[in-house]
Amino acid sequence: MYTIQANPTGTRKIEVTEKDLQTIKRYTLFQHLIDSNGIVDESVLEKLRLNIRSLIAAQEDDRKDLLDLCIDVIYHNDMKAFGLHQLILLYIKWDEEQVESEE
Repeated sequence: MYTIQANPTGTRKIEVTEKDLQTIKRYTLFQHLIDSNGIVDESVLEKLRLNIRSLIAAQEDDRKDLLDLCIDVIYHNDMKAFGLHQLILLYIKWDEEQVESEE
């Protein structure tokens, strides 16, 4: 279980599970998400939400993992651009650790 900070003051936090990170990797949700300027703002969060909705709508089989990710993290009441940026940083660190452990 991981915890990300959802606002700059640190008063709000969001719990992220290993399963959530695996779901992000499975569907490559962060690939091509951020524009060339590298800024994570509310439009990037909205783009991610729309991408996930499209994935859920397009799939005919069970997408419980995506729905759980949405409920627990992406559509969390405290999720804003700052929280998404923290989630992306956590994912990058987690993914690097996965690669290192495989080697």
